[in-house]
Amino acid sequence: MTNHNADTIITNPLISVVIATYNGERFIGKQLDSILAQTYSNIELVVVDDCSSDGTVSILNDYANRFNNIHVYINEQNLGYVKNFEKGMLLAKGDYIAPSDQDDIWLPEKLAILMSEIGDNAIVYCNSELIDDEDNRVGKKLSDVKKLISFDDCLNYTVGNSAPGHGMLFPKKLVTDSVPLPTMIPHDYWLGFVATFYSRLKYIDQPLVLYRQHSENVFGATKIKSADGTMPVRKKKTPEEEIKLARQRMQLMYDKCPNDLEEQKNVFRLLNKSYQSFSFFNNWLRMVTFFKYNQQILAFKRRNLLRRWLYCLKMFVKIV
Repeated sequence: MTNHNADTIITNPLISVVIATYNGERFIGKQLDSILAQTYSNIELVVVDDCSSDGTVSILNDYANRFNNIHVYINEQNLGYVKNFEKGMLLAKGDYIAPSDQDDIWLPEKLAILMSEIGDNAIVYCNSELIDDEDNRVGKKLSDVKKLISFDDCLNYTVGNSAPGHGMLFPKKLVTDSVPLPTMIPHDYWLGFVATFYSRLKYIDQPLVLYRQHSENVFGATKIKSADGTMPVRKKKTPEEEIKLARQRMQLMYDKCPNDLEEQKNVFRLLNKSYQSFSFFNNWLRMVTFFKYNQQILAFKRRNLLRRWLYCLKMFVKIV
């Protein structure tokens, strides 16, 4: 007698789509519709709302009443963007997790293609096409703005990365390996960093998400005009705040990098030391380390050799 349930688990594993919402009433319905329209059928939607003050919760409850694979959780107090995603990922029951922004639109075949491509990779992620707040395509892909490639070295995450969470699919084990997520680093940045410890991030050069850019984005790819002609304005950190966050980030990365990655661990040790002050020795150490590992550290940046060297020279007087 054939066990059809067992066959389904093996060939069609459950994917948990995790959405962290906050005051998203304007766009959340379109995103939920696009996820429910996926050609990959074995999915659950885990939606965690972070104390929205608009009509988001009412919309979520309406969808949950109509679809039994949508599970809505309402926070009693505001957790913030990163911890809200962490809560959703820990609540997920799927073998795989696909994070979702509240304001994008997924193409119907997104999850099916990512699942077919993930293989033994820790993460697979796709390209996106940019849209404005009225669903208008602006003629740019995310790959036109950022360098999207496959990554396999945690040094690729030293000062930044461009693999976006909204295009990712990964096994739930990665969440277990990554928590607790540090609140001062975006969740997708940290997940990608941890993934490189034992595997790689595989990039699929196919736009499978309509990635919305608007003034309320927590993180955005680029500034594009809204339909009414206005430009988004995002709060900038002071230089002092930037330096403090850079030091915290480097300490976290050094602490998290496993000891069996001896070369990478040593690089993070040297950089962590050099980030502590602007002494001549630390400035020199930081610059020399950037020069030696510039191909790995700056892999995500669109820079030729000359511009990479200029970036490394800048590290003598700057912390990033």
